[in-house]
Amino acid sequence: MQKIQLLLIVALLTGCASHSNDEVAYRDLNKNGKMDAYEDPGQPINTRVDDLLQQMKLEEKAGMLFIDGVGIREDGSLSEGPVTVHNRPRPSAAMLIEGQKMNHINIWDIPSIEALAKWYNNIQKLAEDSRLGIPVTIASDPRHNFSKSIFSVAAQGFSQWPEQLGFAAIGDTALMREFADIARQEYLAVGIREALHPSIDLATEPRWARIGGTFGEDAELSARLAKTYILGFQGEPLDSNGVACMTKHFPGGGPQREGLDPHFKFHKGQAYPGNHFNYHLIPFEAAFEAGTAAIMPYYGVPTGMEYEEVGFSYNKAIITGLLREKYNYDGVVCTDWGLVTDAPMGPGVVWNARAWGVEELNTEERVLRIIEAGVDQFGGEAIPEIVVQLVKTGQLNEEQLNESVRRLLRVKFQLGLFDNPYIDLDQMKQVVGKPEFVKAGEAAQRRAMTLLKNEKGLLPLETGTLTLYVENLDSTTAAQYGNVVETPEEADIAIIRLNTPWYPVETDNPFARGFHHGDLDFKGEEKEKIMNLLHTVPTIVDIYLDRPAVIPEINAQAKAVLANFGASDAALLDVLFGKAKPEGKLPFELPSSMEAVLGQKPDVPYDSEAPLYQFGHGLSY
Repeated sequence: MQKIQLLLIVALLTGCASHSNDEVAYRDLNKNGKMDAYEDPGQPINTRVDDLLQQMKLEEKAGMLFIDGVGIREDGSLSEGPVTVHNRPRPSAAMLIEGQKMNHINIWDIPSIEALAKWYNNIQKLAEDSRLGIPVTIASDPRHNFSKSIFSVAAQGFSQWPEQLGFAAIGDTALMREFADIARQEYLAVGIREALHPSIDLATEPRWARIGGTFGEDAELSARLAKTYILGFQGEPLDSNGVACMTKHFPGGGPQREGLDPHFKFHKGQAYPGNHFNYHLIPFEAAFEAGTAAIMPYYGVPTGMEYEEVGFSYNKAIITGLLREKYNYDGVVCTDWGLVTDAPMGPGVVWNARAWGVEELNTEERVLRIIEAGVDQFGGEAIPEIVVQLVKTGQLNEEQLNESVRRLLRVKFQLGLFDNPYIDLDQMKQVVGKPEFVKAGEAAQRRAMTLLKNEKGLLPLETGTLTLYVENLDSTTAAQYGNVVETPEEADIAIIRLNTPWYPVETDNPFARGFHHGDLDFKGEEKEKIMNLLHTVPTIVDIYLDRPAVIPEINAQAKAVLANFGASDAALLDVLFGKAKPEGKLPFELPSSMEAVLGQKPDVPYDSEAPLYQFGHGLSY
């Protein structure tokens, strides 16, 4: 009776239609006045899936196969028309749910935590009012970082932690589990039920633009952390207290030729000259052991191998042969975003669909090719009418469509969305950004700091005894540790924060220009300015590593060098002045020159000739 009373209370609080049948509370989602099997919390999940599937129309099945991003209004209310995101109109949730019968939605920037929570309950009510009341699954890229990576979002209201590379630098599975559990609780509180992470690609090509979102170049370390990460988010097994993980990017996106990312047509394919294809599968094997709910293949094109040279989501040998048959994976497989349709990026600028190797196929043919490869869901697309057309014209067997819908429904039932998809706004305020969560994230930032050089034991410094000159660091924060002066000549010590260099690819695509491609060394005026400072005053250099920076001259002249993977100014200063100790170890090599980088094989770890600092290097005190 306690469970029944709880469900009835939830129904009253959220305004959802709740009924009872022989003292079993249920939500009458199809509004027929009786408890169907799919509405019965006591039925096995497979029974509920089969019952709902046989009630679904073709259009509703097709809508299930698509997930796309939306804009959110400032007050969390629903909009019938598009909502502007980054100066571009995006479809509203109402447009996707009502017009396209879609029930998977990806969120990006949000006005506020409060707006997100209100919007979430509003869209669940809208979904509940649909013919079958199928709830919406909200998905998100990482939201607990510093937003220096192009695929993570600043911790807007959430606790703030280092990027994945920072957890690799610490190497502590207990901390990894703690983070995942905290992030899970914060996601649950605002309605995010699918994590579009972790990224478990291996950073074997140091120029690749997405290294910042990985666990580095070591497969065994990545595997240990990936398994712990997924279990912390999902639970054992995935249930109503969990967040489903979409682990990416199968079979590993790291070995991009010249580091050029296949988001864009200037990519040059994935290369395995060191025959290390299987090495990149090791983290995914751990993800399968952890029961990851979903897998995302990458855009990459395998070159010089036995596989057809087409993008992985179009590649049946990869998806069906390797993933489904060899690894017996029966979870959801979702494409990366935008494989089918081109995207307008402004006047005269079009972002080509990532249909690499099959560019000549039309929209219908691309959709069919992806489904036939063994994929269940299309990321960043909202074209269910194409699937409907393929079935009606006999090109796609509806039973094959049903298999994908079954997988997608199964996850929704595992998450408990059919029983109560709503969130408590008051409880949300108590969970998101909870003081102990924030404190734990700040402690992790400090632990991940990696001390590369400490000449003559300069560090730790003594608080309050030094005059400090700082660059790229808040002077008010620094003033709590020493006397901050305006010029290097006045200072005892200079502290400078740097970012790993990158150089935009020449392209008219503004999104592509934001990717951290190109050389890894400082050049020209920027380098000259840094070296002038180093020659003027004893200097401590802290560098944010989202790729392996090439810094031999800077390292030689600096008195101390630290690496961070997402850390506040206060975190850095606490480490410099001994209030916290650096515990990090490099999760990848730092090459000694760009010539050494050019000599590396993109698929092989630890192969930089005479690296400046080896994988695993890190000092402490």
